[in-house]
Amino acid sequence: MEARAKLLGHSIHQMLIAFPLGLLVTAIVFDALHLAMRGPTFALVSYWLIAAGIISGIAAAVFGLIDWLGIPGGTRAYRVGAWHGLGNVVLLLLYAASWIVRANGDPGTPSGWAMLLSLVGAGVGLVTSWLGGELVDRLGVGVDDGAHLDAPSSLRGKPAAERPRR
Repeated sequence: MEARAKLLGHSIHQMLIAFPLGLLVTAIVFDALHLAMRGPTFALVSYWLIAAGIISGIAAAVFGLIDWLGIPGGTRAYRVGAWHGLGNVVLLLLYAASWIVRANGDPGTPSGWAMLLSLVGAGVGLVTSWLGGELVDRLGVGVDDGAHLDAPSSLRGKPAAERPRR
């Protein structure tokens, strides 16, 4: 099932999810560095990574919702997509709570509570990432109809099902 929201022939949602995923996971790494080295700079970097991750996560969610609304109801893909989307809302809320706790204190010395919220958010992200993979890899959501190993470039404007002449 092809994505509904595309840019240059590719799913916008699939392009955007790399940003929040990378930013929010990297925030956990910087929290760990902060704990190991006791440097406020690492915690400040984590604080801003979380802010950027939330913003980019909201952008990715908009296009994910557009694609999910195109999945026929009553299908396994529709149910998996619902859990994927709801889980990612929970993930963003956990990271947003972590960011607020940090903002209300000293972002350079986050509380254990702030870091725990981020860590739980990352755990939720493991599950929602697997669900996203299930949608694409197993259920074919966001994959062009007729996709194959010799499909023409999406920039050519031709359907994936077209076979090249040999």
